[in-house]
Amino acid sequence: GHHCAQPLMDALGVPSTNRASFWLYNTMDEAEAFVEHLRY
Repeated sequence: GHHCAQPLMDALGVPSTNRASFWLYNTMDEAEAFVEHLRY
């Protein structure tokens, strides 16, 4: 996704990004699972 930042992403040579939003209804297990599956 571009998350309304395509000009900046183009300037930095970044093809896409991921965004995660957490709130009160998310569990710690869900947050840990998300972080565990990130690729660097």
